[in-house]
Amino acid sequence: MKFKISHTTKYEYSDTVPFCQNVVYLQPRDTSHQRCSRFRLTVHPQPATNQRRADYFGNTATFFSIDKGHRLLNITATSSVDLDPHQLPDMTDTATWESVRDALHLDRTAEGLARYQFAFRSPHVPFHAELADYARQSFTSDRPILEALADLNHRMHGQFTYDPRATNISTPIMEVFETRRGVCQDLAHLMLGCLRPLGLPARYVSGYLRTHPPEGQPRLMGADASHAWVSVFCGEHGWIDVDPTNDVFPSLEHITVAWGRDYSDVCPVAGMFIGGGNHTLSVAVDVAPVDNQE
Repeated sequence: MKFKISHTTKYEYSDTVPFCQNVVYLQPRDTSHQRCSRFRLTVHPQPATNQRRADYFGNTATFFSIDKGHRLLNITATSSVDLDPHQLPDMTDTATWESVRDALHLDRTAEGLARYQFAFRSPHVPFHAELADYARQSFTSDRPILEALADLNHRMHGQFTYDPRATNISTPIMEVFETRRGVCQDLAHLMLGCLRPLGLPARYVSGYLRTHPPEGQPRLMGADASHAWVSVFCGEHGWIDVDPTNDVFPSLEHITVAWGRDYSDVCPVAGMFIGGGNHTLSVAVDVAPVDNQE
């Protein structure tokens, strides 16, 4: 499946901004199931400095600064991405979650330690006993890891309500757990908070989700969304993505941009600016299939 992706972020300021610095994570990764064949980042006003590099986790980060006075900042990323379908293993044939955990703790190879780092707390994912207890309702003794993960995913989807007005990025995960409301970032952080205290490596994934219009209505340009989900290390089957917001294992409609410990590692657009007074932010995302323009 081939997609063209456009992601535009606009900041409008009530007063002039004389200087700003930014870092963006907008270039899709290459993975075993995904290839980014084209990427272009356009920034207006023209940056005074612009540098692209791989970060600690292998994501592409672009840093730029603007020293020209401006009241509008426009950042547009365009990408072309090919996706291959993911073939999930039989859930009941996967190793028990305890064996995955125990093997990981004994593995001191570079690859093992790289996985193990995702089993610890992070800025947005502290450990809480209540979340571990919630996870153990799915991760019962000797249960295959993928079967347990599917059960946790299904429970979260059924028990939590997607509500963009309920939280912001600073909302603690225990508040999300108690109110049972939040957005995709919240549910991803919450799932990480359930899995990591059990000793299982799980990473935060930032990307895009192709959405579908209501039946009989045209697809609206810019109406797709940035999205977040989780990837869990499942032993011999490697990392497997899981989306608690939609109760699915991502395949052909999730496009990976970056991964890290949590949102703080891979915020799509972040930075600082001087002055500017009040500002408004608008974001438009379009994920369009190339072979079948809807």
